[in-house]
Amino acid sequence: MNKSKQLFTQISSDGELTIKLNEVDVPKPKAHEIVVQMEASPINPSDMWPMFGPADLSKAKLSDDKTTLTAPVHKGMLPRIKSRLDQTLPIGNEGAGVVIAAGDSEQAQALIGKTVAVLTGACYSQYCCVPVQACIVHHDDTTAHAAASSFVNPLTALGMVETMRMEGHTALVHTAAASSLGVMLNKICIEEDVKLVNIVRKQEQVDQLTKLGAKYVVNSSSETFKKDLYQAIAATGATLAFDAIGGGELASDILTAMEAVGSKDATGFNTYGSLENKQVYIYGGLDFSPTILNRAFGMTWSVGGWLLMRFLGKLNASKIAELHKRVADEINTTFAIESTEELTFEEALTPETIIKYNAKTTGGKYILNPNKG
Repeated sequence: MNKSKQLFTQISSDGELTIKLNEVDVPKPKAHEIVVQMEASPINPSDMWPMFGPADLSKAKLSDDKTTLTAPVHKGMLPRIKSRLDQTLPIGNEGAGVVIAAGDSEQAQALIGKTVAVLTGACYSQYCCVPVQACIVHHDDTTAHAAASSFVNPLTALGMVETMRMEGHTALVHTAAASSLGVMLNKICIEEDVKLVNIVRKQEQVDQLTKLGAKYVVNSSSETFKKDLYQAIAATGATLAFDAIGGGELASDILTAMEAVGSKDATGFNTYGSLENKQVYIYGGLDFSPTILNRAFGMTWSVGGWLLMRFLGKLNASKIAELHKRVADEINTTFAIESTEELTFEEALTPETIIKYNAKTTGGKYILNPNKG
C-alpha cells in the first residue's frame, strides 16, 4: 500500500491534452485523516471539463502501454484555460471505498473498515488520503458502488430545495430534468410536497418522469413548449429555476413565462413588469454557446451561477451533518444511481469509451473502479 496508481491531466501551452496514469506515494495519514481504498468513482458531467478541457476527443490517441491518452486542443481555445496550462492536475471529484488506515485521532480510528464516500477532486486513484470531515460514513450494508455518487448529485439536489427555502421561493423549475440528478430532485420534491416543473427534450423523458410521479413535465422539443411551460409555471407559482444547459434561450424562456404568469392580472401601465423576483441559476454547461436573454420579463429578475461548494460554504456544520446523514440513510432509495458500466483505468482511457461517457446522455453513469483489474 506504499504506492498508488492515479490519473492526472495536463494541457500544455502548445495545445496538447495529456491524461496519464502515474504511480504516486500513498501519504501517511495525519491524526485527523483516513486512507481509503477506492472501489467506485463516478465519471460525472462535472468531471469532464477538468479532465479534458476543450480537447478534440475525436482525435484522441492511447499509448501502446495503455497509460497515456493525448488529444489536440485548438490554439484559439487556450486563452479560456490559461490558468491551468502546463500544470499536472489530479481528477475525479468524488468516489467511495473502504477505510484501510487512519490517523491517531479517535474519530479517524473509528472509521477503519467502514465504507465511506469522499469528495477530494483526486478520486481517480487507487488510494485517497482525506480528512475525516471530507467523507460521508455509510451504513454497514451499503456497498462502495452504491455510495460512489454521494456528494455531487445528492447534495446538489438537496441544495436546490434548501436554496428555494432560504431565498423565499415556493416552487422550482429544473432543466435537463431526466438526468440522474433530476430523478433525485423529483424524489425529494415528491416526498416533501414541493412543486417542481421539469423541462426535458424527449417524449420518453416525459414518460419516465411521469411514471416516477412528477406532475409537471414539459418537452422543450414540442411545438407547444412555451404554452406548456406557461401553464406549468402558472400551476406551481415557480419563481426560481436551476438550469443545467447554460447556453441558448432556455433561461430567457423560463423568465418570460414567469413574467407572463406574474403579470397576467396587471392593469394599466405595467412598465417594469411583475414585482416578485424571478431567479434563474445556471449550474451546468451542457451547451457552451452564449446565454441569450431576450428581456421580455420586466425588471425584477436575476440570472447567476450556482455552485455546490459555495452553497455548502453558507451552511453551518450541523446542517451539513444533517444533509450527509440523509444521503447515507437514503443512498439506496432517493439517491440510488443506475450505472451502465464499471471501468478499469485502461478502459476509462480508451478513446471509444471516452466518446460514450463524454456524450453526457441521460441515463446511467460510468463508474471507474481504480482497483479493478
